Amino acid sequence: MRVIAGAWRGKRLAAPPGTATRPTADRARQTVFDVLWHARWAGRGVIEAARVLDAFAGSGAMGIEALSRGAAEATFLETDPAALAAIRANLRACRAEARGRVVGADATAPPPAPAPCGLVFLDPPYGKGLVTAALAALDKAGWIDREVVVVAELGADETLACPAGFTVEDERVIGAARVAMLRRGRSMER
Repeated sequence: MRVIAGAWRGKRLAAPPGTATRPTADRARQTVFDVLWHARWAGRGVIEAARVLDAFAGSGAMGIEALSRGAAEATFLETDPAALAAIRANLRACRAEARGRVVGADATAPPPAPAPCGLVFLDPPYGKGLVTAALAALDKAGWIDREVVVVAELGADETLACPAGFTVEDERVIGAARVAMLRRGRSMER
């Protein structure tokens, strides 16, 4: 697993050992960032200088990819100790410790946010209906900005009940994953 583009392009990322986490494949990350970068409803401004939340972070690959592409800072929420260690190692390898905050917390019962995030990645275990629950909990705790883009990864056969106030802007199946990109707030055109 490697960083796809940006300042750390090609940098190898560590994945936590075992089967407790399922890192997002390079191909899926490439697709997500290509869509975000070029979409009329998102664009470069959604990534560049953004405050990012990578919830159910696993290896931290999504948040690190955003940092590599110009995000200002990223917070990584994760409960698995091996995944937390992998995120910290990946931030060290990219020399990004100052821009990355690692928090050992459950995204469905998060601590209060220091500030809202404009770009949110949610990659919970498949088949447990956690995207909607996590989004509600994160919003209540102040992690979700009024104008936000959320990238949610689910199992390919799962459906997503779009939370009130959000619009599904893009949805696609990539291998075993269904990636839904949601937006809340006014248009974020380039």
